Parts: sequence; structure tokens; C-alpha cells
Amino acid sequence: MNRPGRPLVLVGYADALAAIESAWSLVDGGFDVIGLARARTRPALRWSRSVTLRQVTDPGTDAGAAVDDVARLVRELRPAAVVALDDQMVWVCRQLDRRTDPRTDPRPFPAGDQAELALDKRLQVRLAGKAGLATPPTLFIEAAEDWPAAFDFPLVVKPALAAELAGRRLSRQHAIVCRDAAQLAAARRRLAPPLLVQPLIRGVGEGVFGLATAAGVTAWSGHRRVRMMNPQGSGASACVSQPVAPGVRQQVADFVAAAGWHGMFMVELLRDEQGVAWFMELNGRAWGSMALARRRGLAYPAWTVQDALGLPLHPAPPEEPPPLMCRHIGRELLHLAFVARGPATGGADESWPRLGAAVHDVLSFRGGGQLYNSRRREPMVLLADTVQTLAAQVRKARG
Repeated sequence: MNRPGRPLVLVGYADALAAIESAWSLVDGGFDVIGLARARTRPALRWSRSVTLRQVTDPGTDAGAAVDDVARLVRELRPAAVVALDDQMVWVCRQLDRRTDPRTDPRPFPAGDQAELALDKRLQVRLAGKAGLATPPTLFIEAAEDWPAAFDFPLVVKPALAAELAGRRLSRQHAIVCRDAAQLAAARRRLAPPLLVQPLIRGVGEGVFGLATAAGVTAWSGHRRVRMMNPQGSGASACVSQPVAPGVRQQVADFVAAAGWHGMFMVELLRDEQGVAWFMELNGRAWGSMALARRRGLAYPAWTVQDALGLPLHPAPPEEPPPLMCRHIGRELLHLAFVARGPATGGADESWPRLGAAVHDVLSFRGGGQLYNSRRREPMVLLADTVQTLAAQVRKARG
């Protein structure tokens, strides 16, 4: 690795949903790439002929050792940059930044206050409100005594931190939807502060993306979620590009400017039945639908590193190209499995997709039919990713 004229970039973690497309973006942008793989994992990216993997300690096992491992590789390999692809790596980047000398060492992305913002949903919600974005009424639970006596249901209880220490291990709590007092009591037993409590908003997920530079935000793009892997709520299995509404664009630009953000970003919104686009969170690192951005010519990971290194930028995608759909094969197959199984709560659900319609939608390749993690020269990566996605869900179902 580190061939002449090709700066080296470390990315982590290699099993993140965004890992494959982000690594390829950097490779195509003129960088050599080493993916950081958690110990005892075999990411699909190992089948890539253009990316090398190095195993490091899993922060979910020993967070301190994980930071030590990455710091050791930085000293050994002298990369031009370290880029986070998931929230655990954002946390590691925050710790790494505290150890590095900005005069001689690469500054991770994100680092400093940017990493703090990317990890803390409390900071995000408050900053989004000040920037004019519609934010759900939010109760901040910092300690057990902060819980009020009464609530309006349904609501959702969310962890305030995207990654947090639990002893030596880095962990993340998961949001819980509560429709009555009994479910809320169960959520309170399972989740520890700091937490956010918000009304449950029904709507369609949207994303706003861009590259923040010293000259402002460029390379704006947007997408809308078409299908979720699990219709009751999960990550997307298919999404389609769409323009960013001018009003939302200005609000997001104000949010990014107030944050002092530099590099790629995603702002996740939820548009309700009345057309209000509610702020959900900031992804201050690579995101799962990076495939859609890349199919549109938007090289956000490569541009982020190029901008940080002072290299020339050429982010000039088509102004308003036709809508383009992109889907994840493994998640699409799981979508059909979830639809066939029916709602986990049992009983009839008028909003639940019909299996015949779901099969038709998944097999229809309208909108271009682009695939996540597909690269003609490296077909084994797509196959491995599909198999691993299905196998992971089987293991989860078996407990």
C-alpha cells in the first residue's frame, strides 16, 4: 500500500453499512485505502482487490485497546487521513484526536467539536432548532429524577449518545417506541440516561447531504426512503434521489454553519403527512446510502479528504438529474421475509404491505435499478455482503 502519488487513508470500521462504497470512493479519488476490521470479523470488503484490511480491537470489547490499536497504526503507517464510517469509529476518532499533534499527525474525521456534535443528539436537536429546522418537542432526561409524572402517547425514547462507555466497552442503546404506560415503564428499566423523549411522528424518511467547505456547502443532494428492511421500522432497503427543497437547504446550511462543520454530512429528516420535515439527527460521518450518492457522481468521502488535505476539488454533479433509485439486495430480500411474516405484534394491520405487491416492487427495476456495493471488477464483494446481511438477521432471530 501507499503507492507513490497516492496518499494513504485509514477508514473504520470495515463492516459498517457505508464501508464498501466509501472505500471505493476514496480509491477512485486517488487514495490507497486500509479498512480497519474489528477483531474476529470478516467484512465483505475483504474480497475487494483495491482495499487492504487490518484487524484491530473491537471497541465493543475494549474501547481503550481499540483506540491504542488505531493510534499505533497511525504512527506506523503515517496515513494522510483517518475517516469514520460508523458511530463507534467517530468515538475512537474523538479519542485519537486528543492524542495527536496537529502539526505532524493527520486529524481524524470527524474530530474535536465536530465529533462531539456527531455523537450527542442533545447538541444536535438544540442547534437544529436555533437554525430554524422543525424539531419535535423534546424532553431531555439527564437523570432518573427528570422523568415527569405524565406523558402523551405514543412516544419514542431515544439514547442521547450515539456511542457511550459501559465500563471498558463501547456500547449503544436503542430507541424504544412506547404506546402506553406499561411500555414506558419497561423502557425506563432498559434505558439509562441521558435520553431524549419525543412524540412518535409517522412519515417518510428523507436525507439531505452535502460537503461543507471554507466557502460554504456545495454538492447538495437529497433522497427519500422507498422501503424499509422491516416495515415496522428499520434502515432503508431502497431509496430514491430527490431535489433538496430551497427552504430546507437554507435551514441545513445555517445548521452546518452554526456547527462550524467541515467535510461531508447527512441531515436525516422525517416528513409527516402534513408535509412538515422534522429534524431527526445529524450523521457526521459516512452514511448507509452512500451508494446512491456515488451513482450520481457525488464522491463525498474522497472530497472530504481532498478538502482536508488542500487538494483541488471538482464537485460538479448534474444540477437536477432524473430520480435514481438504489437498493440493497440483502435488505430487499429481508424486506420480503418481514412482509411474509407479518407484524411482530400479531393481528391485522391495514398499513402492512401485501406480499404480492411487495414482491412486485422489489423485482421492479424502475428508476435505474442501481445496487448497493456493486462494482463490476469486484463482484465477490456484493455476493459476500448479501450473504452476510441475511446471515446476520438469522443469527439475530435465533437470539
